[in-house]
Amino acid sequence: MSGISPVAFYLFAGLALAFSVMTVLRRNPVSSAFSLVMVFFAFAGIYATLGAHLVATLQVLVYAGAIMVLFIFVIMLLSTDVPSLDLGRTPRWFRAAAAVVVAGLFMVMTRVFRTGGGEMAPGPYTPEAVAAAGGNTRVLSELMFSEYILPFELTSVLLLAGIVGAVAIAKRHTRKGAQDATSSR
Repeated sequence: MSGISPVAFYLFAGLALAFSVMTVLRRNPVSSAFSLVMVFFAFAGIYATLGAHLVATLQVLVYAGAIMVLFIFVIMLLSTDVPSLDLGRTPRWFRAAAAVVVAGLFMVMTRVFRTGGGEMAPGPYTPEAVAAAGGNTRVLSELMFSEYILPFELTSVLLLAGIVGAVAIAKRHTRKGAQDATSSR
């Protein structure tokens, strides 16, 4: 495994930041979801240039594939025509306060990155130890299905609860629409 080149990092990080901003500022939820897919692809590019090809592949398959299909399915199921974030109706004081908070967080982040740094302490999974244990895929899968099995299963339960909640909300809206149509006759 080698370090990432600065050009590749700035390219992928810039793409991730640009599409993240587009995700937040788009009015159409489907368009916003597709911008989020591009953020996931940019992260996969960073992972691939770091030599973590399994994580890059999982990023594309799981997040850009399965999770985003789920998000788009829920968006379409709920058929939201009204954008959830309408900056035109937000009071000016709220927008100014949000800008001050964002600028403050940016300054804090910049200070942390400038003062922090140096070399990180090596963990138990050095490149040599990973290679001796059978490679990235083997080490990651053994950790995920042994030491981290509870968070892995809780994540799947959380996703299932989200799907059930979205279907329940959609059914409630369709029943209410059907009742309104029959009562107007």
